[in-house]
Amino acid sequence: MNPPQIQEYPTWYKQYIDLVNGDVLEILEKQITEIPTFINSIATKADYAYAPGKWTVKELLGHIIDTERVMAYRLLCFARNDKSKLPGFDENEYASSAHFADRSIQSLAEEFAVVRKANMFLLNSLNEEELNRTGIANNNPISVKALVFIIAGHAMHHINIVKERYL
Repeated sequence: MNPPQIQEYPTWYKQYIDLVNGDVLEILEKQITEIPTFINSIATKADYAYAPGKWTVKELLGHIIDTERVMAYRLLCFARNDKSKLPGFDENEYASSAHFADRSIQSLAEEFAVVRKANMFLLNSLNEEELNRTGIANNNPISVKALVFIIAGHAMHHINIVKERYL
């Protein structure tokens, strides 16, 4: 699958899409094991935040999971030709309302893998026509293909942040 064109998504997603080098479906598949393995390897840092007001590793992983669910819902709606305008979401409100601190890092890592595995069935079923469909989310047009790349790149972005700032 070729990367989406710049007109297929709001510019703030470019940072995620640009991280995806190679076959996006292979990258998404590899993340099923690579991200939980990495997260479990730093379990001692689960409740660590690198600065006041920043998310802990648990909250950051919860954010990745929540964002994947939101993007996958958008992707499903648009792939199925739903013309409804979808709302945005406040990732900070989601994180503060989710009580990720009460959970084990292992349960969050497992949840990530299960959510991603479920999403892979949908992603692997999409044909070219469905990938090229668009919809409106958060008052901006976006393509199904762009959402696929955003899911992969968003996870990569945050894992890079963990490696740079939390370890």
